[in-house]
Amino acid sequence: MIVWVRVETPEKYELKQGDFHLKRRFEELSGDLCLVIHLSQMDPGVLQALKPRALLLSGCGTFFRHFKPESLYPFEDTLHAMPDVPTIGFCGSHQFLGIMFNDGFRNLTELDDEMMRPLKPGEPDPQSDPNPEAAGFYSEEGFHSVQALSTDPLFDGLPERFVVRESHYAEVKRLPPDFNLIASNENCRIQAMKHRTRPLYGTQFHPEAWVETYPHGREILQNFFRIAGILP
Repeated sequence: MIVWVRVETPEKYELKQGDFHLKRRFEELSGDLCLVIHLSQMDPGVLQALKPRALLLSGCGTFFRHFKPESLYPFEDTLHAMPDVPTIGFCGSHQFLGIMFNDGFRNLTELDDEMMRPLKPGEPDPQSDPNPEAAGFYSEEGFHSVQALSTDPLFDGLPERFVVRESHYAEVKRLPPDFNLIASNENCRIQAMKHRTRPLYGTQFHPEAWVETYPHGREILQNFFRIAGILP
């Protein structure tokens, strides 16, 4: 079994209809059952009893300022309790990994969004429906080229520059001390990172949102399932 965790507010989780599509994508790629849960259901004891072969952590469409740090305690506690389970976090979860390993949620009284650069004078906003909470800030949106910085099994079979889906206003500003930087581009320095001793990855991009024109995200997920021992 693999577990897909929707990292979102309960209200938005109730409205989201896209997780079944992703569940089926993960099942078709891995050949394994995918269980979908919400952030609030990340109980270490429950997940340890399920013995998942891999954890996948979703992006987040809500600015972090709307979360209370304590709502992320299950995220932190579960990942600390399951260090040997291959885990990958996308976009917002990648950023939450940055907060977790740089600061720790229990050391914070509020969460801040580490926004990307301000828009340059006269620069168009690439978002088709800009979020008013991010007015004036650049968003990396659409399919972008990303540079692999090291040889890593997550990128096996990919060109040195691969193309993946991006959709974010914020980013990880400080690489956590326990992580290595493994991918970058001109818009966002920390596009992908890997824990030095654990099978734990974060990607700012969305490999789960591949399309047939740009299939590198699918190859990244297949490589992750190989890392987890699910695919040969």
